[in-house]
Amino acid sequence: MKMLDPKKLFVQYRPNAAPTDPKSPRRYTLTHSDTTAQLFLVVGPEFAHDTANPMRDEVYAEWKTFNREKVLYGYVLVADENTTESVARQRNEIFLRELPRVLEAFRYGDRYFFDAHPEYKEAPVYIQFESVYPEFRQLKPYGPISKYI
Repeated sequence: MKMLDPKKLFVQYRPNAAPTDPKSPRRYTLTHSDTTAQLFLVVGPEFAHDTANPMRDEVYAEWKTFNREKVLYGYVLVADENTTESVARQRNEIFLRELPRVLEAFRYGDRYFFDAHPEYKEAPVYIQFESVYPEFRQLKPYGPISKYI
């Protein structure tokens, strides 16, 4: 697993989101640059769809409540109707390999929020892999967010 390089992570808070503010909803959008390996995390009340790239390899996550428990619930697009099965397989492998680093970026990038609200640190993480191919469509547990620091 590649570890997060904090010098390559850039965090932006959108209006109505602040580093320690628990306002709901709190959503994350992570994109990256293939050429510089920089990561761009946007924290806000809405997903930052304006930062999506043509490859559609961004990762979205949001805080939800299930049975009175806070959960970080994420989404990745493995394949849509324009994706071949072989490309879907490659994208799935990349997401599986890179998601621990993505979760580190969420945890580190929003560290002031977690410091101000320690009750979120043990929240479980689930990632929904979305795909038109059933073999890649799955919901994967990733354990508590605290393990990604």
